[in-house]
Amino acid sequence: MSSTPTPPGPTPPGSPPAPAAEAPSADLLALAAKFDRALDKLAQTSAFAKQTTRGPVLDIACRLLARPGGAAQLVERAERLEAAGVFHGTDWAQPEILQPSLATGTLTHGDRPTATLEMLSELRLLAVAHRHFFHPRISSEQAQHFLSQLLALNLNRLFGAPSEAERQHATQATATRNVFAHMVERIGFAEVFGQLGEEIERILAQRPIMVDDVKLMVTRIAACLNDPEIDSGASGLGAARLVSALFGPTTACREDPGLEVYAERLDTLDDSALTQEARAFARAMHDTGLVSPYHAVFLRRVNGPGADLVAQALGLSSTGREAFSCYPGLVESLIEAAITPDTAQAILGLALLLERGLLFDPAIGPSLWGHIGLTPCPAAAQALATAFGPALPPATLLLAGTLSVLGQPLGIGQGNNPTCQAARALSMWALAAPDYLLHLLARAARDDDIVMVFEGQRLSSAALRSGLASQPPMDVDPVSVVLVPHLDRIYMEMGRLCAGRPGDPHAWVNSEMHGWWVGRDTALAVDLPGGTLAGDYATFVRRFFAHYHPLHNGNAPVTHPQPAGIAVTDSLGRFIGWHAVTILRVGLGPKGDMRLYFFNPNCDGGQDWGQGVVVSTEGNGEWFGESSLPFESFASRLYLYHCDACDEGDLAGVDAETVAGIEAMARATWAAR
Repeated sequence: MSSTPTPPGPTPPGSPPAPAAEAPSADLLALAAKFDRALDKLAQTSAFAKQTTRGPVLDIACRLLARPGGAAQLVERAERLEAAGVFHGTDWAQPEILQPSLATGTLTHGDRPTATLEMLSELRLLAVAHRHFFHPRISSEQAQHFLSQLLALNLNRLFGAPSEAERQHATQATATRNVFAHMVERIGFAEVFGQLGEEIERILAQRPIMVDDVKLMVTRIAACLNDPEIDSGASGLGAARLVSALFGPTTACREDPGLEVYAERLDTLDDSALTQEARAFARAMHDTGLVSPYHAVFLRRVNGPGADLVAQALGLSSTGREAFSCYPGLVESLIEAAITPDTAQAILGLALLLERGLLFDPAIGPSLWGHIGLTPCPAAAQALATAFGPALPPATLLLAGTLSVLGQPLGIGQGNNPTCQAARALSMWALAAPDYLLHLLARAARDDDIVMVFEGQRLSSAALRSGLASQPPMDVDPVSVVLVPHLDRIYMEMGRLCAGRPGDPHAWVNSEMHGWWVGRDTALAVDLPGGTLAGDYATFVRRFFAHYHPLHNGNAPVTHPQPAGIAVTDSLGRFIGWHAVTILRVGLGPKGDMRLYFFNPNCDGGQDWGQGVVVSTEGNGEWFGESSLPFESFASRLYLYHCDACDEGDLAGVDAETVAGIEAMARATWAAR
């Protein structure tokens, strides 16, 4: 028997209500009082000294959390924890940047003080999620989202037996399990399970390139579904579909037999059975956005002589099949060089690349042939190995990432890196200039350098100092790992060259960096020196309607993606920061409202920006990866856009009431600063 008890799970759906919680024991209350004294002492300590004087607080907190009822005691003190400065000078002081996957690593591998800080942060977020505590940097919805993902990544801590590593740190391990048990008790396991399934479906509906966290969550869910002691109720039915898509999408791998066994089974299947396997793989991939490692085994097995099976396994339409039939040798070589069980997700990228008809562009085929034989330079190879590990050759990782980026231009995300400009540029080029993107990527991977021209001046990334990101990006796709640091440096240098010019530097940088199609005129809604709303904001809004709204610009479509800047706000309408997005198109949604569809490079386009401005990612006519808002709602958060003055439509036709409403929304949120 383990010396570290596993806390009981929550009451299954349909069970009688749990009895009321027992009153805290005298020992627990005494320890809580001791904690209060240590917390008061920390609160009276200067900010400079908090880092060295919070040790007693963390020590008592860990002991408190290791006791039944201790987590509840600390949730009640969440606001006091924040005010006393427990998180001062640490990453936890910025809860909006925290990542569930990193939190899991901290709890698993962190020392006792660090792990305790993580647990205190999670209990703080639980208080925020239940609106017991207002935090200025994170909303209740964001806190709930974080905790849902964290619970999915740590379901084994709730129901699995303690590991040997946990037994070596009994107090810390018990505290961690108590914290998770308390979170599930407060949220409800059935609700969490249902929310997890819905959240995963919502994320996958955007077809992101990076799905490692999603796959890990699905893996945890699969373990719970297969545990007879866990009653997931009806909420487990939706999750089972995701589990099936990842671990058993076809008849021959339904019970998840293992890759080697499946490969042996393929040798025994006749043509009819192979066709059924191919169709089942394609259906699961396109339905969910997840690709099973078994899919890669199948595709490599039928690659070459089984051209029709390859097309069926990719789920190609007539357009994709036509592109495939024109370049069968290239597709065969791409599969051979880039597709492995570890890079199976790139199969979706390859399928969508063919569906986009990119191979009909005369430059794409030759460029991809060049990338098949490309050997990354030592710097690029090291960056890829650091981000993805040494298991696969860097060339395989990069080519697989290239297929994903070309097939899923709107699946690129910057994660929590401060490089939204570079992520947006990659997406824009993958959409509008894929041959240029392949050119830049080849230079960066081969030479550790790219060259761009700014107003006639040659800029070499190798000769420039670092940009916004002090470290190479980690939680991004392989193409971003290699190319973003170069783009980041050049972007910053272009900004430096604009220093001293009136207005926003993006007026010059965006058009020079992104492409000829970017409008040469710029509208800005912010008075930069004062950081306030510009005096002629009404004209800013009218011009935006006159250039982008079909009823005011002569029904002219957005022909090329256009960069824009928005002021991001939280669910309470509070200003968070400036953010780069791409305007993709404007059109009527299925409900008859005029909507603006845009790309948000933050890895999740669905957000609540307050005042009823809730960004939609599906259900309102969005294509995979798009976000959308009613035109007026988007305008209320817009602070910069590009246009060409010669194409300006009817300013006078925009009614004053609409303009006044948008201005009121802006002044009540981000412009209220």
